[in-house]
Amino acid sequence: MESKRQQRIQKLLQRDLGEIFQRELGHVTQHAMVTVTKVYVTPDLSLARIYLSLFATENKTALLQQICKHAKEIRKILGNRIRHQLRVVPELQFFEDDSLDYIDRIDRLLKDNQ
Repeated sequence: MESKRQQRIQKLLQRDLGEIFQRELGHVTQHAMVTVTKVYVTPDLSLARIYLSLFATENKTALLQQICKHAKEIRKILGNRIRHQLRVVPELQFFEDDSLDYIDRIDRLLKDNQ
């Protein structure tokens, strides 16, 4: 179970990373729409697993690899934004959140079945 501190930090990271992807990382995302759907932080606050929804792109895997390649740059930008709230900025791991694709697939299957 997550502590209140973990939950607050997860919300903080989700909000700030969302703004970073929208405003400062156009060169990394190639102007695709990137949404931070969920952030999980380990209890020792050393690692953050960030789940992203990727839209308006042909190749989601290549975009996710591009984001992972720039993880240190993203961490530095994040550190500058949250330096007064956290002592140590967690390491960032990025994953694709495919839950919306899964929901869409189920909807299509249900419509085809009717």
